[in-house]
Amino acid sequence: MPLKYLAGRPEMVRVVGMAHGLLFVAFVFAVLQVAFEYRWPLKRALAALAASVLPLGTFIFDARVLRGLETRGEAGTATA
Repeated sequence: MPLKYLAGRPEMVRVVGMAHGLLFVAFVFAVLQVAFEYRWPLKRALAALAASVLPLGTFIFDARVLRGLETRGEAGTATA
């Protein structure tokens, strides 16, 4: 957006917007893959997806949820 309004380059919104959209879709697929692989509870997977639409939400999710899993020893283990 700064390139559009401050630099007078509206065509950059299309380029940056497309990259942003592709990264968002990749993040959603990554969350789903991790949720299935590590058998996350539905609440945790939904929290990760909700965090993806909030400004700085993924950083908060990482700090509160994933780091809590590391201290409990759950972050890198899949349950059978």
